[in-house]
Amino acid sequence: MSKIEANTIDSISGTSTLTLGSSNASTIALGSGDVQSNFLYPAFEAYLSADTSPSNDTFTKIAANTEVYDTDNAYDNSSNYRFTPQVAGKYFVYVGASATSVNNMYSTIINFTKNGSGYKEAIFQNGTNSSYPLNKLTPTLCGVVDLNGSSDYIESNVNIQTHNGSSITLEGGSNKFTYFGAYRIGTW
Repeated sequence: MSKIEANTIDSISGTSTLTLGSSNASTIALGSGDVQSNFLYPAFEAYLSADTSPSNDTFTKIAANTEVYDTDNAYDNSSNYRFTPQVAGKYFVYVGASATSVNNMYSTIINFTKNGSGYKEAIFQNGTNSSYPLNKLTPTLCGVVDLNGSSDYIESNVNIQTHNGSSITLEGGSNKFTYFGAYRIGTW
């Protein structure tokens, strides 16, 4: 086994790809405590800053308007509430929505869409439409989506159904209630 010692290894000027190993190399090992940088980017997480009152049994975009982080300024937290990363790859997406009502919540549906079309959805339903003992649901959803790095975008939505259209609160004010995030996990 040979050993190469260097402070910097870089690609040739005019290229952006640095290849380590060949088709025979399936693993690249780093020393203990070494850090890989520029992985898991772009990434963002945002949350709903204040409680809102969505309409009963209607899909409503989650207006996660307070950013916890946005590494590449790819999340619009003021108008479209969408993530449009400019780096192609597979992205891990997660969303959570904390909904409350007065002991009459029937179901909560959360989803995320890709380019405006349904992609992943989670449905949390309480029994039948004739029993309403719940007053709070906090469903979460996660999944992996392929984004092209130029025009693809993702958004998150919630649909809450109560008995007789009772008032609903989508909880905000902290990133532990209603939130939306994503980060790049690579390509394959």
